[in-house]
Amino acid sequence: MGKLIAFLYGIVAYLAFAVSVVYAIGFVTDIVVPKTIDSGPVGPLTESFIVNLALMSLFAVQHSVMARPQFKKWWTRFVPHVIERSTFVLLSSLALMLLFWQWRPIPDVVWEVSDVDVASFLLGFSLFGWVFVFVSTFLINHFELFGLYQVANNLAGKPMPQVRFRTPLLYNLVRHPIYLGFIIFFWATPVMTAGHLLFASVTTAYIFVGIALEERDLISLFGDEYRRYRKRVAMIVPFLRAP
Repeated sequence: MGKLIAFLYGIVAYLAFAVSVVYAIGFVTDIVVPKTIDSGPVGPLTESFIVNLALMSLFAVQHSVMARPQFKKWWTRFVPHVIERSTFVLLSSLALMLLFWQWRPIPDVVWEVSDVDVASFLLGFSLFGWVFVFVSTFLINHFELFGLYQVANNLAGKPMPQVRFRTPLLYNLVRHPIYLGFIIFFWATPVMTAGHLLFASVTTAYIFVGIALEERDLISLFGDEYRRYRKRVAMIVPFLRAP
């Protein structure tokens, strides 16, 4: 019964992730969904800036802290190890939903592309960023990344396989293709408002902080194997390697 409950919990967490991701696409691109990055009542600039920054900081802190091995070691004293990843995914999704709900638009236009063909290309390139993200997750193990693999293995009574260092396809182009996809999605827009610029700037800065923390953990886990990989493959810009 405990295994079945853990499996159902993992499914709920994954569905929350799926809903938040689909909504994020409409939220940032300003299409389809009822509340977007540029829609809603416009309030005082200072208040909007502070609220938006607080919402992004909440997500960043939750995401970064819960992803660290030291926190996981402490956290799994209270939360079963098999649902640790699902819990991380669920709380991250809820933090994103809160951001979508409480986001304050700052509609002042920073740039706007008037050419229809160029605007369409930028929108398409932005959506390509999401394709890049999802392809990158499936190249490693999408369902493990978002907690389903762990609860499914637990339900089947199978042990989790040993962690191996792998660099399939896009991971030989850049070390962090998932983050590259996000950056493309955030910045490729035909209309850049001040609110969108704030969102893109803060999330991009967080990505680079996250990369630094993640690579420190990967070096601790894989040692020289990861150090050699880091010398061989660019971090985020293809073919741009550190000297």
